[in-house]
Amino acid sequence: MTPALDLLKKVHAEHRVHSYEHDPKAASYGLEAAEKLGLQPGQVFKTLLATSEKAELLVAVVPVAGTLDLKALAHAAGVKKCEMADPAAAQRATGYLLGGISPLGQKKRLRTFIDHSAVGQGSIFVSAGRRGLEVELAPGVLAEHTRATFADIGRS
Repeated sequence: MTPALDLLKKVHAEHRVHSYEHDPKAASYGLEAAEKLGLQPGQVFKTLLATSEKAELLVAVVPVAGTLDLKALAHAAGVKKCEMADPAAAQRATGYLLGGISPLGQKKRLRTFIDHSAVGQGSIFVSAGRRGLEVELAPGVLAEHTRATFADIGRS
């Protein structure tokens, strides 16, 4: 079990767990998940951490096939600018290792933003807190349990 899955079970949130054999040589953990689970890359989301000019860590959940638009994230968060967070700081704040950071069950509650492209989907996949482990859930369920805001923060 991971903190993400523990949280979902504790609150009785509807979800499904999917696992696959992770290849440590994979160039992209998110694209690997989509490929190994037979999913469209637009349905699989990666969890990224950015930091604002105020040193606030922000969580961004965007499709694995695209990238995070840091200017759009800054706008959504109401800050002047953002840059990608230091990997060690991301791991400390979330309690997860890179490549397995889940937006759910993090050690510290951070402001979270989910790309608006998730809204129209019945379910999306995010890391369940470990490489090779994904959780499928409705975008609204993810937003509810991360207190996230939907915003146009992804780029194709």
